[in-house]
Amino acid sequence: MKLLEGKVAVITGGSRGIGKGIALLFAQQGAHIAFTDLKLDENSEALENRILSMGVKGKAYASDASSFQSSEEVINQIQADFGKIDILVNNAGITRDNLLMRMTEADWDLVIRINLKSAFNLTKAVQKFMLKQRSGSIINMTSIVGLRGNFGQSNYAASKAGMIGFTKSIAQELGSRNIRCNAIAPGFIETDMTGDLDEAVKAEWIKQIPLRRTGSTEDVSNTALYLASDLSSYISGQVISCDGGMYL
Repeated sequence: MKLLEGKVAVITGGSRGIGKGIALLFAQQGAHIAFTDLKLDENSEALENRILSMGVKGKAYASDASSFQSSEEVINQIQADFGKIDILVNNAGITRDNLLMRMTEADWDLVIRINLKSAFNLTKAVQKFMLKQRSGSIINMTSIVGLRGNFGQSNYAASKAGMIGFTKSIAQELGSRNIRCNAIAPGFIETDMTGDLDEAVKAEWIKQIPLRRTGSTEDVSNTALYLASDLSSYISGQVISCDGGMYL
């Protein structure tokens, strides 16, 4: 039997990168997939078709994860379309990197709203359904930057550190109803976000990684699969670093 047979998973920011990788792996493991993005395009359409070809339900939704109202509306619609929600992956996120002395208030607010407030919005919206069914797994995508900080990323680091505190609090609040909440802290993962980095910069990063390679979306997706499945039924409130041993 597949690990997520018959489960329904919601993934924000699911059309590309880590979100896309998680959606495909979950579908391979028998989950029905609802994924969101700010706007639907050829990427979301192609992913929806790939998911459907695996013999499970799949649907893309246009939704602004940083909007409380939009998040509530999309979760209500997914519940109506799929009949239940077993897994939520709060994956939506952006960067607006700059030194604090040059960072604008708008760039600070935007990163906090999309990266952190979105987790509040979606979790708040989905909890009423998970509470009623007395089960669920919530997975928040944080970052090693949220654990250690990073030069020129004070807004991003603050948003990801906030998500860790949010994760641990929700695990305590919802645990008695058999709802688990965990976080994944990816390290240097090869995605569209890192694709434009200079090769020399990548090489310097790799020197700091004990496994001597960058991570892949599959590495993060496999971690998410563990946390979404019953294999981790006694794991909650944890932050799992997926960074090749970069920060021990």
